[in-house]
Amino acid sequence: MESIIFLSFLVGISLVAYLLGVRDQKTSERILLTRLKKNFGEAPKRNYKSDDLDHIAGYFKNHKADYQIDDTTWNDLNMDGVFARMNYCLSATGEEYLYHMLRTPLTDDDFEDLEKKVSFFQKDEDARIGLQLLFSKIGRNIRYSIYDYIDYLEDAAKFSNKEHYLMLILMALSICICFVNFTVGFLALVVLVVINLIRYFAVKGDIEPYLASYRYILRVIRSVSFFEKITYPELGEDIKKLKKAASGLKGFTKGSYILMSQSRMNSGGNPAELILDYIRIATHIDLIKFNQMYKEISLHRDDLDEILTITGRIEAYISVACFRESYKGNFCIPSFEGETYDAKELIHPLIENAVANDISTKEGILITGSNASGKSTFLKTCAINTVLAQTIHTVLGKEYRAPLYEVYSSMALKDDIFEGDSYYIVEIKSIKRILDAAAISKHKVLCFVDEVLRGTNTIERIAASTEILKTFVTCNVTCFAATHDIELTTLLSDYLGIYHFEGNVSERDVHFDYKIKPGPATNRNAIKLLGVLGYDENIVDKAQALADKFLKDGTWS
Repeated sequence: MESIIFLSFLVGISLVAYLLGVRDQKTSERILLTRLKKNFGEAPKRNYKSDDLDHIAGYFKNHKADYQIDDTTWNDLNMDGVFARMNYCLSATGEEYLYHMLRTPLTDDDFEDLEKKVSFFQKDEDARIGLQLLFSKIGRNIRYSIYDYIDYLEDAAKFSNKEHYLMLILMALSICICFVNFTVGFLALVVLVVINLIRYFAVKGDIEPYLASYRYILRVIRSVSFFEKITYPELGEDIKKLKKAASGLKGFTKGSYILMSQSRMNSGGNPAELILDYIRIATHIDLIKFNQMYKEISLHRDDLDEILTITGRIEAYISVACFRESYKGNFCIPSFEGETYDAKELIHPLIENAVANDISTKEGILITGSNASGKSTFLKTCAINTVLAQTIHTVLGKEYRAPLYEVYSSMALKDDIFEGDSYYIVEIKSIKRILDAAAISKHKVLCFVDEVLRGTNTIERIAASTEILKTFVTCNVTCFAATHDIELTTLLSDYLGIYHFEGNVSERDVHFDYKIKPGPATNRNAIKLLGVLGYDENIVDKAQALADKFLKDGTWS
């Protein structure tokens, strides 16, 4: 009677725990549903921890294309920040695909599928939110990419079941011997169980790092059953492909509970789980299942890749829809035609209340102006919007018409202490890579160079900059460059459009309107800024007198 009461008590506790878990899950879903509805059209509110995006490049690294944004350009433009601004994804799969999209601009005008689905998600709230709830169940609580784990597993030849099967056969034989000679058979069984126990905890440590990835793969595969219930025509072809790919991975999911039980080796007093733990230790059935699942992943990697690609792409498109809504009235669909870069009211995605600017050029432009006047920001605004145009088919501006480009930049460079390169060496290597890319590219190249060759002396800088920028034009490279060297505007006036930014400096303040204007800069404000920032008047006046004398007679004496 006491045993029945005790078992009933355990069953009651388990039932209560289950019901509380269901309640908490429903509560979380309601909170998320409310947040998704309320925040549509707003910027993401996510605060990133240091390791939140450790997995982010996994899909990108495993899906190389002929042209992708290189690391220098990506870092110059702070594309990590741009990614964070448009990342509305709730699963790691969606995040990885969105990152891949941003690093892989298309060089052909093939955005029909994207436009069809992004427009659908913008308009159909039920479809968008329903899928977002589904992606939230897949989740993003994974530190490394699935592709990283698969790569590691491919080198893991030690994950074999031969030893485990041999031990099971020997244990079965020892049990049979018990019927002939109980003492010998039993002792053999005990020895084999002890050996298995020791081996279990040695091997268990090797597979633990992969279990988080297995759990994530299972969530992604099982999500296909939810996608199968979706009847939206816009997703019909995707769902057919998902079903086909998932059928090839049934061997991975079948019997996975043996390995993937949430209470594995932590049964918390649950009698059934406690018994199962002892069986696992004695027989290695969970290790055997791990190796079987590994084999299935190895054999059906293409099916897994198909599922990750389709689900990731769908969520990335939802993210693009949310991003567009957050800039409603301030974005346009790009047009890829002609030979001219023609854009109106472009704005920077990471600057609040950004000043909009227009630009129209075929060969490229050279911008002059004082520090902090907006030159670098304008270059980045144009570069980022070109990348957005050719990746998410969205431009933050009123109009964008241009060819399809390969985009490169040379802007936020630093000395390379590991290679022993000075700033100037880093600069010329960076610009050389653009010329090399243009020489072999089948597409037009668009490049952005900030403060051309700032790392060397004035005379050689002006001479080298002139010839490099001329070469860009003759090599069919559209170059947007910024410089402090006003002399370049005269030397290159026949090759590039000349523009400038300027500011008004008074005795106590400096004001910039951040609007691009045609022609070279007409005033110099660097010395005046010393006074605004509190430098001694004697320093400011003498510096100005020295500069005025040089401008008058060309000498520094």
